[in-house]
Amino acid sequence: MSPHEEIEAAFDEYQRRSRAATAAGAQAFGRLLRLAEERDSGQIVRVVRFLAATYNGQAFAFDVFELRAVDVAISDDMLQCLDALRWGRADLHTLVPDGDRRMQAAIARWRLRWPQADAHS
Repeated sequence: MSPHEEIEAAFDEYQRRSRAATAAGAQAFGRLLRLAEERDSGQIVRVVRFLAATYNGQAFAFDVFELRAVDVAISDDMLQCLDALRWGRADLHTLVPDGDRRMQAAIARWRLRWPQADAHS
């Protein structure tokens, strides 16, 4: 295989991985957002903080050690979201129906505070 072909093969593999991670991340984000909308527990507040950080990481920090405080299925979904973010094809909230409005509603429902300069509510 020529150097050019190797580069093209690597690029094709990265594109495949990127598309797969984005698709899996979109599904995982949707599941997590549904939990934020429908459930009410200590785990879910962690989910909402995570979702908020993926929505606006400058406004909402997330401590990665929170991954240890949620069920395995939830943390698996969080990791899938992180993998999708790593590839950077799209903001996760744009991959679910009405994602911006739903994220704004979850942030308000769980009383997360926007920094003063970024106040949205």
